[in-house]
Amino acid sequence: MNSTANAEVDTQAAPEALLEVNNIEVIYNHVILVLKGVSLSVPKGGITALLGGNGAGKTTTLKAISNLLHSERGEVTKGTIHYRGEAVADLSPEALVKKGVIQVMEGRHCFEHLTVEENLLTGAYTRRDGKSAVEKDLEMVYTYFPRLKERRKSLAGYTSGGEQQMCAIGRALLANPETILLDEPSMGLAPQLVEEIFENVKRLNEQEGVSFLLAEQNTNIALRYAHYGYILESGRVVMDGAAAELRDNADVKEFYLGMSEGSRRSFRDGKHYKRRKRWLS
Repeated sequence: MNSTANAEVDTQAAPEALLEVNNIEVIYNHVILVLKGVSLSVPKGGITALLGGNGAGKTTTLKAISNLLHSERGEVTKGTIHYRGEAVADLSPEALVKKGVIQVMEGRHCFEHLTVEENLLTGAYTRRDGKSAVEKDLEMVYTYFPRLKERRKSLAGYTSGGEQQMCAIGRALLANPETILLDEPSMGLAPQLVEEIFENVKRLNEQEGVSFLLAEQNTNIALRYAHYGYILESGRVVMDGAAAELRDNADVKEFYLGMSEGSRRSFRDGKHYKRRKRWLS
């Protein structure tokens, strides 16, 4: 095969990058450096996982993309963020929603005094494609989350944590998104509900073509469903790769999946080993 043919194959194999974050730094209150040169890419039609422990910088990364930092006295001081090749750092959150980028916040944040269905319909406030299109998408949400249809007339504040998480994702879907930024979808949920949420993420990705960037502490389940992953520690990306490769990586197994090969180490040895960060060498 000649070089031209090889180039054509490579072009076909490489998915389009919807979201590109390049070397960003984020500072809070003008002094607290939280993100330190974070870069990542979210391809069209992909599920990308942003992994790491509490305080690693996952939520800050999502808020930097969504332009939600200013309300917390944070700002992107270096680097660039592009969506479909366009710089979006100066756009309002509403403008980003209109471009198809929706964030589902950590902790769900449903309107407790509204019914489930009213919560879902608030997601469609930026749409201008007519009532019938919104109603069609509402039925689509009920197809993926039948429990929401059963509880559609219930006040959201009286629903379970799992139902509120479904409601938050469904509300994002009513905005007709191209990309969803999903922050800690497993937080506070029973394992069975976590599995259900991630199965629906997979189905929405495969059947509706929604791309996902999901921030998640539960590395095990995230790498089962994601195509690609980035691991954050202390505001830096310390490792990235295809999800299958990360699952098989010895360091990831030991420090993020709780699995160790060979003889068991002491906690002290593990801490020393982790501080050395072998994956950075």
